[in-house]
Amino acid sequence: MAFWLEIASFALKAVLIVAALSALALLVARLTRRDAGRGREIEVRSLNERYDRMRDELDAEILDSKERRSLARARKREAKARAAAPAGKRVYVLGFKGDLVASAVKRLAREIDAVLTVARPETDEVVLRLQSSGGTVTGYGLAAAEISRLRDRKIRVTVSVDQVAASGGYMMACAGDKIVAAPFALIGSIGVVAQVPNLHRLLKKNDIDFEELTAGEFKRSVSVLGEITPAGREHFRGKIEDTHAAFKSFVADRRPAADLAKVATGDVWLASEAVGLGLVDALSTGDDLIFRLKDEARLFEVATAARRTLLQQLLGGLGFDGPSALAPLGAIAKAFSAVRSN
Repeated sequence: MAFWLEIASFALKAVLIVAALSALALLVARLTRRDAGRGREIEVRSLNERYDRMRDELDAEILDSKERRSLARARKREAKARAAAPAGKRVYVLGFKGDLVASAVKRLAREIDAVLTVARPETDEVVLRLQSSGGTVTGYGLAAAEISRLRDRKIRVTVSVDQVAASGGYMMACAGDKIVAAPFALIGSIGVVAQVPNLHRLLKKNDIDFEELTAGEFKRSVSVLGEITPAGREHFRGKIEDTHAAFKSFVADRRPAADLAKVATGDVWLASEAVGLGLVDALSTGDDLIFRLKDEARLFEVATAARRTLLQQLLGGLGFDGPSALAPLGAIAKAFSAVRSN
């Protein structure tokens, strides 16, 4: 009897090993095909279809069968008419959520590249959903320049702000043709700030010498550890003023109705106030702006495809989407361990 149990155990192990190897080979093949087929940097989603699906789901619940059949026939006729009609306006919806260094600018640049390959000048439009409290001059200056690429090619840009577009974030907003904001969004902060801690007196108090060797009078006008001289401080202040002047000039060029003497003080306003100051063109949430566009244009949400880790790819290939995917794998491992112990 023991002999046959050993044979059965060996056979079960062999079957499990062969099944595991086959599954792994199949998974690798699937991932290879998927990456070869998709291998894309940009994800595009039709927002019109998204609205249609929501409408159909509600209709299925609130209409009786006769009403649903009648509506389905009407929708088919509408779909045929749309298919036969000439291509109309297209709106590309982009998103930007800013941090201190505007790190999302790389993704924004790729998405703008994609739009520029297909967008039709003076016909199509871009809606940029923006949220940022600002950050570095270099990061947000680059982001504004990327948006300006669209305007330079006569692609109209509407910037939508639901929560905040301040400082560098407002500089980005000004790069568009139109700014639309939710009533309680924070707008403005047209100013420049620089904060530099200085530990020179602390070092001096503790008899710690610090030497900083530079070539050029203003190579290090403001230092963290060295003494800040009046000339160095004044030079640094001048650089801040120059940057502020460039910021104001950019706003003046893009928002000629704004009174710079009043709004370029570094202060912020609610969007409901900013309309009267010429900083915002209209009040609307981003969702309502896009919802109103759905009946006059084809809407496409354009986003940079997320990079997935190897583990995520493997779990995705197996049809699992989250951490719970590990539970079935754990069960298989336990079963295999039980076979080994027998």
